[in-house]
This record gives sequence, structure tokens and C-alpha cells, in this order.
Amino acid sequence: MAMIMKNKILACLFSITFLLGISSCTDLLELEPLDKTSAEDLLASTKGLKTLMATLYNSIPMEDFSFYPADGGFNKYGWGGGLQSTFRLPMYTDEATASAGSGVGPVVFSYWPYSEIRQTNKFFESLEKVKADLNETTYKQLKSEAHFIRAYIYFGLAKRYGGVPLIDKVLDGEYVAGSGNEGLYIPRSTEKETWNFILKELDLAIENMPVVSDAAEGKYRATKWAALALKSRVALHAASVAKYWNHAPLSGDAVSSNLAKMDAADATAFYQQCIDASTQLIENGGFSLYKPHPADRTEAAKNFQNLFLTSNEEIIFVKAYLDGTSVPNQGHSWDIYYNPSQTSPGFHKWGRYSPTLDLADIFEDYSDNGKGESAKIVTRTDGNEDYIYTDPNRIDLSLPFKQYDDPMEPFLNKDARFQASIIFSGATWKNTKIVIQGGMIKSNGKVVAYATDSETKNGVTYYTYGAEGAAEFSGFYKMGSSDDANYTCSGFLIRKYLQEGKTVMGVSNSSTTPFIDFRLAEIFLNYAEAVAESGQGDAAKAKGYLNALRKRAGHQDEISLTLANVLKERKVELAFEGFRYWDLMRRREFHTLFAGTRRTALVPMVDLRGDVPKYIFVRANNYYDEFANGRTFPADNGYYQSIPGRNTNNLIENPGH
Repeated sequence: MAMIMKNKILACLFSITFLLGISSCTDLLELEPLDKTSAEDLLASTKGLKTLMATLYNSIPMEDFSFYPADGGFNKYGWGGGLQSTFRLPMYTDEATASAGSGVGPVVFSYWPYSEIRQTNKFFESLEKVKADLNETTYKQLKSEAHFIRAYIYFGLAKRYGGVPLIDKVLDGEYVAGSGNEGLYIPRSTEKETWNFILKELDLAIENMPVVSDAAEGKYRATKWAALALKSRVALHAASVAKYWNHAPLSGDAVSSNLAKMDAADATAFYQQCIDASTQLIENGGFSLYKPHPADRTEAAKNFQNLFLTSNEEIIFVKAYLDGTSVPNQGHSWDIYYNPSQTSPGFHKWGRYSPTLDLADIFEDYSDNGKGESAKIVTRTDGNEDYIYTDPNRIDLSLPFKQYDDPMEPFLNKDARFQASIIFSGATWKNTKIVIQGGMIKSNGKVVAYATDSETKNGVTYYTYGAEGAAEFSGFYKMGSSDDANYTCSGFLIRKYLQEGKTVMGVSNSSTTPFIDFRLAEIFLNYAEAVAESGQGDAAKAKGYLNALRKRAGHQDEISLTLANVLKERKVELAFEGFRYWDLMRRREFHTLFAGTRRTALVPMVDLRGDVPKYIFVRANNYYDEFANGRTFPADNGYYQSIPGRNTNNLIENPGH
């Protein structure tokens, strides 16, 4: 069991998966080979049951390093077969875009995991058959883990479809040859019933879950605290959907039947469940923030960067990986695809993660005025940072652009979490100064952007992209050329989760950095949001949790507990971890944020008009959003996905589909 979440999936796991998917309704398939172990016999042993548990863990719909929403969804590895490995969930929001451009939500792929639910139900059934062979502790733990996994799978369904069929037993007995088999057609439960089912499953998991795992298993195996963390996340999601459901223009049979609908009054109980689960975890789980008292901002940035690269006291539940070069389809490719061009590991894709200026502007500086205000990057001396150019070649040079001696100057006073999460122009990565530049202003005043050019001044040659060779810079090169767009198109690259001190092979799936599914900071923020939204819970504690995160980032002031402050802290603390997409979905904010909207970029340019070269920064629409005339979220059908297989399952369709 120590290797459950380490993805050492043995061949027998696949055999079990296959066997469990075989229907008992066909006589031919009921014939048991004399030289092989049947599924029933295999699951009649404790060893076989524990092996199935490993398979169930691998079915958890975790939006991790192997989650590729662009093509196929969960547990997808590597490059091949058309898999668009470079696309990530944040690239469908205002957090980031791919270097070759990306759309915005909804992310649609077929996720209808009733085969996995059947396997989980089969586990419950088989567990009772071998109960006598297990000690009580092992029996309770296995049963609790199955409840946790089934809750996680249904959570993956509920946040995509609303109310879904709730099946908590194996349905083999409902098949009757020659009948209409009405017993197999399970209707959708209401959305409220579905969320309550998930929360009840988690209560059943929490009741008998161990508080610690075996030392060898570490935080790869679910504990009581992982179940409470999931309950905190689920309850907050359900509460938001209930409170803000009617902010989207939804209609149809699924709405009138409450299959894709909840009422604002339903939110109160959900917020309370979030508060209760969060409180129990925070006060009793023994977790603490990783290095909460830095000596200075530099240390704060280094600590926050290392939080995601080390095993530490903040982590509640984590998924590990094996090197895919030695164990096929087990690692991930974060370090392959997202390293800057200048430090690429030799693979044909790199530098493909482009955080937006929209996000960069949200991070504070260290004015620490007690207001927690975002601090837009300063590009002009008149304080006007609301301007945006569609084409940096057309900038008005009469405007008071602020000139900098060094391209990294605008970022030096930014929040430590910005420094730790984002690579910016002039930053050091792998002992290399990262060059991100998108244009130049020649001595004669001619502006050149997004194109190759140069000028020699005082014996020094300056280049549009900051250096002569394509391997010497990391920004804006070959935009519009799709497969060769291995350079930021926003002026920023990602730092979070990248291994700075490790050189990975130039091969897919060679990264092994663990993915943190739950950490204490999220639970702090869940609690604070639930309190701010509902007025329930302890406001003083919520304020304390909010400011603990800020102090860990090097801030000395304290901000008040307001919903706006909580949501801003959520954006900066949890950036690129997959939360922003679902925050916009659950709060029904996607369609108002993206209505012909263009994400923005920051284009550094060298200015050669004076005696001494300077740097200016131009705010511009992201190239690919401008090319696509902006991005719009479909409010009428984007918040609920279309029900798969409606021609055979007789289910009511979701709004707008």
C-alpha cells in the first residue's frame, strides 16, 4: 500500500480493471478460464482487494501535472497521439495563456466515470465479503478510503454537470434479459442532492479515517485530514454555486427540474460545512504554514518557491511521480515544456507557459498601507496604467513612458509570491539572466516590435529581442508560428513548480516533482471566504488566517477581512495551481470577466534615442487574443457541460445544449 499514489501500477491492476468492466449478463463472458483467476476470486482475497484500492486511487480526478484539459482530461501522460500536453487549466482563464495562444473556458471533454464508480461500488461489495479476514482498523480504513475516492469522483462530476445519477451499488442484479431494463436507467438527482451526497460520503470517510498514514506511505495516502480538506473545498464550491447560480442566464428542463440549479438559501448550510471542516482540520490536524516568519522579502520569495519543491508541514495530500524514462507513463513534463528557452532541456517544446499582465498587476508591492491594494507595474510617469495598445509598433512616443536602467527594475518591489511564481525580464533562473524583450526604439525614433531587427550604438549592437541568437532570449519570438512558439507571448514565464536545481532529460515524462493537491493555505482561504460570504464562523480567526499568508510573504501590515481582500489573496497565493478556473465557474464570474475580453501582455523595449540606452514597458493586448478579436465565455451553456451518451441513458440535458 505504500506505493498506492506513487503510480507503480502493476500489470495486475489493468487486469482487474478489465475484469470488473465485463458484464455478467452475457453467458459467454461468464465462462471462467481454467488457467486464470476470476475477478470474483481475486477480490475475495485481501491482497486482491488492496490491489484494487491502488487502481481506485489512480482514478481520482485530480487536476494535476498529468491533467491535460485540451485533450483528454485526467491522467494523461507525455506527448503523442495528438495529446496537447502544453495546455493547462490556468491558460483558459485570466491567469495565463499558452505561448501559441489559448482560448478561455469552458474546458469540455468527456468525463463520465461510471465505470470507475462501478469499480468503487464493487470494492465496497467485495470488502464485506472479506471483512472476517481483516482486523477492524484495516477494514475501517479501506472502507473510508473508498468513500473518499467515490466522493472525489462525484465531485469531478458535480462541478461539471450539476445533478447526476447517484449510484452507490453494483447494478448487476437490475439486468433482466428480454426486458426494458428500467432498473439500469438511473435518473439524475437534483444538484442539491448531488452535493449533499458527496458531503455525506466525506463524512463517512472522516469518521474512520486514520489521522496519519504509515511512514512509508507519507502523504500519498488519504487520511482524515485529506478527507476534511476535500470537504472544505467541496462545501465552498457548493455554497458558491447556490449563492451565485442565478448570476448566469440559464434555462431549460434541467433548470426547472433543479438538476442544474440551486437556491441562494441553500448556501447557508454549505458555507457552514466548509467552516466546520476547515476548523477541524486547522485546529486538530497538526499542520502549519511552511516557514511563516521570513527574515526579509528575499527569504520570503525563496521559501515560497521551495514550498512546492520539498516535503513540508503545510502539505496535506500529495501525488507523487516516477521518472517516466524508466517507468513508462508515470512522470510528467512540467520541466520540459515550461522551462525558458534559454534553459530548455533540449526537447522540441519549451517556454510555453505565459502568465498574463492581468495577473502580474494584482500582486501588491510593499507599501503596506493596511489596504492590501494591488500595485500595477509602473510603465508611465503620469500614473496612467489603464492604457492598452493593440500593436506595440504603434505606440505614441510623446506619452510619458517611464525609463528604467535595467529591465528587472519594475518588479523588484513586488510581493514575494510574484518573485517566487513568475519569471520576468531580467530575472535569474538556473544561473542565467532571462532575456525577455519584444521590441526596440531606434535612435531615429522608429519603433520595431515582434520582428527581428538590430542597431549598433557606441560600438554595442542591440537587438529587438534582447540578444542575437534564438537560444539567447526567451520572449516574443515567432509569435503566430504555432509549433515554433516556444517563447513567452505575455512578457512573463512561470517559475512555480519548476525545478531550478535539477536538469531533466529532454524526454517527456522525466519530471518527478510531486503535485500538492491540498495544502493548509487553501484551507485558510476557504475558511476566510466562507466567513466573509456568510457572516458565520469566527471573523477574527478568518482575518488571522488571511494575514498569516501575507506575513509569510513578507508583508508587515494587516488587512481587514473583506470578500475583496480574500479573493485577491486567493489569486496570488494559489496562482497556477488550478483554482482560478473553478473559482470563476463556481462564482459565476466567467462570463462577466470574458465578454470580448483580451488578456494583456507587458512588452519590454530598449530605447536607443538618448545617449544611454534605457528600457520602457508597453502594455499591450495579448497577441493571440487580439488576433481572435477577444475571448468570450458562453454564459448560456458554459457553466454546465452537455450530458454524455444521452441517446442511451435517457437523461435530461443541461442548459443550452
